[in-house]
Amino acid sequence: MYSRGTVLGSRGGSDGYEASTKRQRLLDSGSYFGSSPDSLLYGVSGLSSSYLGQPRAFPVVRLRGLPFNCSESDVWEFFVGLDVVDVLLTHKQGRFSGEAYVVFGAPMQVDLALQKNRQNMGRRYVEIFRSKKLDYYHAVAAELSEPKSGNGQSGPRTPPRRRSSPDREELEHTGVLKLRGLPFSTSKRDILEFFKEYDLADENVHIVMHTDGRATGEAFVEFSGAGDAKSAMRKDKMTIGSRYVELFPSSREEAVRAAARSR
Repeated sequence: MYSRGTVLGSRGGSDGYEASTKRQRLLDSGSYFGSSPDSLLYGVSGLSSSYLGQPRAFPVVRLRGLPFNCSESDVWEFFVGLDVVDVLLTHKQGRFSGEAYVVFGAPMQVDLALQKNRQNMGRRYVEIFRSKKLDYYHAVAAELSEPKSGNGQSGPRTPPRRRSSPDREELEHTGVLKLRGLPFSTSKRDILEFFKEYDLADENVHIVMHTDGRATGEAFVEFSGAGDAKSAMRKDKMTIGSRYVELFPSSREEAVRAAARSR
């Protein structure tokens, strides 16, 4: 079986790292395509890419035709009942392409996922195709790589564009920030580390969950005051793992409402 901790390697122990963090480490290893993908995928966990001498298929599918306001949580909901390890939404020139890769916990789950081919997500039907390990790796690399500037040189990576939101500079700071786009297994410890200069405690962090206990990718953080919250906005679009995290001024009331919906 595959798991979030083993799909792209493991740092050992239960240290809270998950699949999107492993994506970043996959590229940081130095020779992305020079290293054996199998050594990155299975080397530490003790799993093998073959079973009794037979190749083990990498359990990944490609989705096409997703709604352009689709979130990773929507894809997880679409495959409810299956063991989804990772969801990678792909972008072209900063815009969502309508395609995604989904990695499952075991090869047999790919067959179950294919049974949902042409089922609807919202008003659009979604096409599902078998995919390959290297296709997924190439997509990961494309999402994390730096784009080329006009002179052909590498430039700073532009964060993926999202649906327009109110100008954050115009929103009032109340001492609470909303975080959006978190890796699904982000822990309170990860968020405290992200804001380590603000001397926060566990009770200052509220991670929003679905009613079934799965993370939504959102959280609320209470700072000591509006000044600290405004200062922390400089971390907008910095990364936790390989994800850009968006920050928004919020309020305790919004955080309470989100917590109520999680129950």
